[in-house]
Amino acid sequence: MNTLSIIGATIVTLALISYSIGIISEQVKKKIIPRVLIFITLGVALDITATAFMILGSKNSPFTAHGFIGYSALVLMLIELVRIWRSYNKLGMGADVPKGVHLYSRYAYIWWVIAYITGSLIAMT
Repeated sequence: MNTLSIIGATIVTLALISYSIGIISEQVKKKIIPRVLIFITLGVALDITATAFMILGSKNSPFTAHGFIGYSALVLMLIELVRIWRSYNKLGMGADVPKGVHLYSRYAYIWWVIAYITGSLIAMT
């Protein structure tokens, strides 16, 4: 693995940690709290950065099966970010997370973790 790919893999692991803190906090508290907004926002920023590093560091085309899984997971998390911030802007801090956003968060996160795991397995082989 080259240097850019190693940097990307490190950053995507930080995105995993950030997403996990944000989504698990949201799933447990079911409230719009600063921890949720901060860590989901940070996770998306880290994920975009990691994706750029991995594309630059890869010798393969960015249009692979793993690329599709990864890009779709990133898009789902971007949508989650927009939905949670819209909920915050509409309802305010400390409000209950709307049921649709709550359920969407769970599925988007699960898909993102699947993308993370498949990428890790590919990197190990």
